[in-house]
Amino acid sequence: MTTCGEFLVKQLHAWGVDTVFGIPGVHTVELYRGLPASGIRHISPRHEQGAGFMADGYARVSGKPGVCFIITGPGMTNILTAMGQAYADSVPMLVISSVNERHRLGLGNGYLHELPNQRAMVVGVSAFSHTLMGVDELPSVLARAFAVFDSQRPRPVHIELPLDVITASAEHLPLRPRQRTAPAAPNLEAIAQAATRLRSAQRPLLLVGGGCVAAADEVRELAARLDAPTALTINAKGLLPPGHPLLLGSNQSLVPVRQLALEADVVLAIGTELGETDYDVVFDGNFRLGGELIRIDIDAEQLSRNHPPSLAILSDATAAMCALLAELPPRALDAQSPGAQRTAGVQRQLAQTFRGWAHYRQLFDCVLEVLPDARFVGDSTQTVYSGNHLVELDSPRRWFNASTGYGTLGYGLPAAIGAKLAEPARAVISLMGDGGLQFTLAELASAVEARVGIVVLLWNNQGYGEIKRYMERRDITPLGVDIYTPDFLTIARGFGCVAERALDYPHLQALLREAPGDRPLVIEINEAPPFAP
Repeated sequence: MTTCGEFLVKQLHAWGVDTVFGIPGVHTVELYRGLPASGIRHISPRHEQGAGFMADGYARVSGKPGVCFIITGPGMTNILTAMGQAYADSVPMLVISSVNERHRLGLGNGYLHELPNQRAMVVGVSAFSHTLMGVDELPSVLARAFAVFDSQRPRPVHIELPLDVITASAEHLPLRPRQRTAPAAPNLEAIAQAATRLRSAQRPLLLVGGGCVAAADEVRELAARLDAPTALTINAKGLLPPGHPLLLGSNQSLVPVRQLALEADVVLAIGTELGETDYDVVFDGNFRLGGELIRIDIDAEQLSRNHPPSLAILSDATAAMCALLAELPPRALDAQSPGAQRTAGVQRQLAQTFRGWAHYRQLFDCVLEVLPDARFVGDSTQTVYSGNHLVELDSPRRWFNASTGYGTLGYGLPAAIGAKLAEPARAVISLMGDGGLQFTLAELASAVEARVGIVVLLWNNQGYGEIKRYMERRDITPLGVDIYTPDFLTIARGFGCVAERALDYPHLQALLREAPGDRPLVIEINEAPPFAP
């Protein structure tokens, strides 16, 4: 007999799922019955939060949903933080969990892993949560989940299977081919209006978000045709390459870019929330737009949030840009154009701002000299905060971290593992701080077990340094921030990793050149000379 759990695994494989992240438990073992023969790789994290972060990193790199198998109750409460980060950053994630038998739901009798209402807990961090009340529901619910991933703003989806449904017969269910749902196309009349306004703009500005990561060619062509200085959100890094004459970087929180935004007569924002963690990391509310705003987004609700537009276009970013390009005259990229000159003026001002950040720039230059194609997956830590402003890369999906949106700690290590599993040939650098690493340190064991060769670049300032400075600036006596810092190198070696402390930049480069391909290399950098001014 083919059970519902076995059928689920077969259907996922038929729809292109090649990796599942999960920790088996007594309530999910029936999901595992069909895995060994399925062709799906199983990765065992050491905590369900790690499973969610791994799935997140895998999804951002591959563009496919990250899939997790999670037990009832504590498994679901553990993964909620990872779902919250994925929800905030529009990352596709499919969380398949168990739940108690249908006749036991909501009784409160103290059954193993029982929660009053598991779905209600998950609703706030998912596109939808569904309890499978019968085997026959499974194909349509899976199809609904993949429709969200294909055609809407991608976010986590949760499907829970009662224990008596997982084991029920699914012999009568045929495998279905995957039906891809096309995303929303733009209203052509609205596109024509947008093109008319953009053609007449004297000081256009282009704001591009993570919703455009699959459309690098279109973004570059649109920037050139508009001759528009272009600011990228953190998740959009790489859509314009380093040295591009219209690239402002991800510096919307800094005064020179803010002044440019005030002076712009027409602003085109595509696939961006215009949210605080990309446009106001100084938290002063002073990112403002002086001209009219045209917004393009796949989420109708998002079109009215933060900065209301004069023209709103509900559409997939790629489709909208293609339609706009059909309305705009060709224009070659020109380093001497008015837009390029405006950009160059801002970049000169930014260079003065960044003079005090030379040690961070040197650090990233040092890494990229050895690993020019590396992908950087970061936590909420100082190297990430500085790199968000300083680092520019030549393609998207090479820089992402947990400083955006939800802003969790512990993300960088497991997400880097997921990223490496999605594209093994590319070097992956996990940017971690000593505080954040302690949240998910045990995932080093998962990486060793899965033979994942990532580099963990550990910035050690002996505590929660950024929060300590934040407290001191507000005349708050620092408390709870000078935490005990363990011997990370000894711990990492105990897990089976290679671990060293970098003595200087040449030593750091030598360590990077010798990084093993089958297990993590942990490189500790103390916040002290030569890595600080």
